Amino acid sequence: MNVTFSPMTPEDRRPILEIFNHHVETSFAAYPDAPVPDGFYDRLLEMCRGYPNVAVRDESGEVVGFGLLRAYSPMGSFAKTAEITYFLRESCTGSGIGARLLEHLLERGRAQGLRQVLASVSSRNEGSLRFHERHGFVECGRFRGIGFKRGEPFDVVYLQRAL
Repeated sequence: MNVTFSPMTPEDRRPILEIFNHHVETSFAAYPDAPVPDGFYDRLLEMCRGYPNVAVRDESGEVVGFGLLRAYSPMGSFAKTAEITYFLRESCTGSGIGARLLEHLLERGRAQGLRQVLASVSSRNEGSLRFHERHGFVECGRFRGIGFKRGEPFDVVYLQRAL
């Protein structure tokens, strides 16, 4: 599938929230335990201000995913480190779009002067853990049993990739 990447816009609110809330309701990929409200989109845009963010569109222009980098910490000592977040429509996983989205965001981060990117992944999201490891991320920390969703505890695994 051919896709394009463009900065997230106010018009992308609905499809991006639909994608995110699908993962909230059906998996451990997104941490909230209930669907997020419309205002969450504004928080996403605020979190990634000054960092790359993209909506992923298919050939028809439909949003099939999104991704962003955001500050790891507001302290200047960590200005060269960002945290990455990205989600795709379930029908697009395994198609290579995620790898292209990841590389696009990493390239944009590198061009901006970032040196390290962190990913926070649920221990119950084994597919995402494997995906990140295949793409050069290494586990650098694990907070055991700190998450609890749908009656199930989970670890938060931090993975790191040097740019």
